[in-house]
Amino acid sequence: MTTRPRGTALRLHRELKRIWSPDPRFRGWLTTNNNNDVGRLFLAVATLFFLIGGVLAMLIRAQLATPGSAFMGPEAYNQVFTMHGTVMMFLFAIPFFEALAVLLLPGMLGTRDLAFPRLGAFGLWVYIFGGSAVIVAMLMGLSPDGGWFMYPPLSSAAFSPGIGADVWLLGITSIEVSAIATAVEIVVTVLRYRAAGMSLSRMPIFAWYILVVAVMILTAFPPMILGSLLLETERAFGLPFFQVENGGDPLLWQHLFWLFGHPEVYIIFLPAAGMIATILPVMARTTLLGYGWVVASAVSLGVLSFGLWVHHMFTTGIPHLGLAFFSAASTLVAVPTSVMIFSWIGTLWKGRVRMELPMLWLLGFFATFVIGGLTGVMIAVVPFNWQVHDTHFVVAHLHYVLIGGYVFPMIAAIYYFQPLITGRFRFFRLGGIAFWLVVPAFHVTFLAVHLAGLLGQRRRIWTYDEGQGWELLNFIASVASFVMAIGFALVVLDIAINTLAGLRGRRNPWQATTLEWAAPIPSPTYGFASIPIIGSRYPLRDDPKLDLRIARGEGYLADTSRDRRETLIVSTAKGEPLQVAVLPMNSPLPILLALCTSASFLAPLIKAYWLSVVALIGVVILALIWAWTTAPRRTEGLVDAGHGRHLPVAAEGADPPGWWGSLFLLVADGVHFGALLFGYAFLWTVAPNWPPPAYLRPDLLPVALALAGAAALAAGPRLAAWREGHGPLLLSLLGCLALAAAAASIPLARPTPTAHAYDATLWLLAGHVGLHVTLSLIMLTYLGLRRLAGHPLRLGEARTFGLWADYTAGTGLVALAAAWLPGAFA
Repeated sequence: MTTRPRGTALRLHRELKRIWSPDPRFRGWLTTNNNNDVGRLFLAVATLFFLIGGVLAMLIRAQLATPGSAFMGPEAYNQVFTMHGTVMMFLFAIPFFEALAVLLLPGMLGTRDLAFPRLGAFGLWVYIFGGSAVIVAMLMGLSPDGGWFMYPPLSSAAFSPGIGADVWLLGITSIEVSAIATAVEIVVTVLRYRAAGMSLSRMPIFAWYILVVAVMILTAFPPMILGSLLLETERAFGLPFFQVENGGDPLLWQHLFWLFGHPEVYIIFLPAAGMIATILPVMARTTLLGYGWVVASAVSLGVLSFGLWVHHMFTTGIPHLGLAFFSAASTLVAVPTSVMIFSWIGTLWKGRVRMELPMLWLLGFFATFVIGGLTGVMIAVVPFNWQVHDTHFVVAHLHYVLIGGYVFPMIAAIYYFQPLITGRFRFFRLGGIAFWLVVPAFHVTFLAVHLAGLLGQRRRIWTYDEGQGWELLNFIASVASFVMAIGFALVVLDIAINTLAGLRGRRNPWQATTLEWAAPIPSPTYGFASIPIIGSRYPLRDDPKLDLRIARGEGYLADTSRDRRETLIVSTAKGEPLQVAVLPMNSPLPILLALCTSASFLAPLIKAYWLSVVALIGVVILALIWAWTTAPRRTEGLVDAGHGRHLPVAAEGADPPGWWGSLFLLVADGVHFGALLFGYAFLWTVAPNWPPPAYLRPDLLPVALALAGAAALAAGPRLAAWREGHGPLLLSLLGCLALAAAAASIPLARPTPTAHAYDATLWLLAGHVGLHVTLSLIMLTYLGLRRLAGHPLRLGEARTFGLWADYTAGTGLVALAAAWLPGAFA
């Protein structure tokens, strides 16, 4: 492509800014869906929650500083330590790295925005509403007090009356919905929205890490959502999933919680590791040693993390074979972690290190995380685990891993990317002082906590007596923790001051080699004036003038004549240009949909179930409007993408972005369904008071309806893909109705779900079928309205609906078989 004159290039930037910018008024923050705006707001709110969690931590250390302290009573202390863990794990750790991913990932990949900008904005507002509800409840004295893990029966209605536990269950579940929405967006973006020529082997290392993490979120969060659903229905309606006398088992909660909880540790660590692998080579002025090995280690660690959850339950009576297996698996994770550590050390060894502030925080990581990893291997050994289980040794190990392994690298990342995010550089030098306060004080604090745990101090106790040998250790830990808190406060203050009054500087101040630094500083709303064309893993090193050519519009999609937001979709493996994605403009739909979604979750707190129903109706209406306004109104065919290539618009293809998003959302849905079957099997084989008094015996009619309905529902989209007319949609409609009728026969036959956990589980299985039939009916309504409005049914729409129809039919048959077969063979 010929070089644009300077005036033409400036005009291109002005036009792109006009198209991509939010409303400059306050309402712009409520309607924007641009990744820069969403990411900055995400980051600010997550930082606020970090400060709240830090204040709660100081309250805990003040209480434990001396024996017999009267600073807090047991009720207040239980609420404070529950909320500290909840805020740090759910409201800070995961949202903070998601915020950085939303902000930085498009630039790293060479695209203009994430795959689903409205979905990202929706996830942000659900997170804000859900997190605010949890904090407001705490300020009103309505916090949960059963620990951030909410073990029943302590968290059941009998032992935790009031709405504290319900606030946790419903508020945190809504936040997990936000995390899943962001994860879907990240996965599709990494796989499909990249610079031309960016094959998988040329992706920046952080993109690999965040891809692994996003898939882990899709597979780790659903069991937790299911567990919250079971416990909330038990508290609200009496379904006895965890009541031993009625066929339930409290250990089911522990399995579901730690199926989420232990992978969550790696979900938190891996983004930090990705930041280390990104920043360290730049600080060492070299390239990452063993790129392929590091990618393989990240994938291995993600897979292995799902085989470790039982090491949190070694004292619950697990069979010895299970203890041996999970102990070995727990020690095995040290292998991929060690590969990463040695890669980073080798990178430092082959380079010339600059001792900038980000590098200091990375050195703090090395000194801290290795100790946390070694104590993790100690806890994986069963006899030692039995000795230190539920002591402060475990508390100290957790903080070594999460603060040393996550917070320190994230602070390094904020300082490293501050010029790109804010356009300003450090002038005030509080950051160095903060480092020398935080890191030594951290080690003093938690080495003392380690020792207190080895001396037998139990976790989750609000006070202790004199003469047990813990007094001095707790006093030292508390004093050092306040020093550490001052250091963290200085970090926040330093970043805030430099954001407001720091120096402005040049592009790519660190001389990095990845694409995000090819953008102007701060990164504009449109990211790149044109989509880059790259030929290596380190494009700015191998092509020093690439940033200028991008700015002059010499890449793809440098034409603004269509007056809309466009970016490039590439092939997954090789990065070849395939489609032009048309992204939505600013809209109030995300915040309105988030408001209705949050209301549907939170209304049961005040027993306003009618409000939940109204909110869900609002969700359906807004979702239909969302889909309607996103779909193209006319067929465009091929459009000019630049460089002599004409590409189809993504919405007109066989695999539009909605198909990819649905695919990965159904992965999460499938894991949720698998967790439901796991819970059913666990109660059947382990819980006391099984088998139930009587089994459900199926009739022939519901079985026939289920088989015919599933076949019709699956056949409809396939016929619609190649045949015009309303017949295929009507066939799917009849299939939905038949499948719903088959599922409805279960609660009609077992009308008392509170009688036994078996009956409650049957209702859940029928509810799964009913929910997905309802979703299929909503999609059919949308497609029918499109047909009535004169829009043809596109192949991509038919295939997307086909994914949901196949899933509904397949899991519907499995769920009904799980309900009927025991009775049929009894």
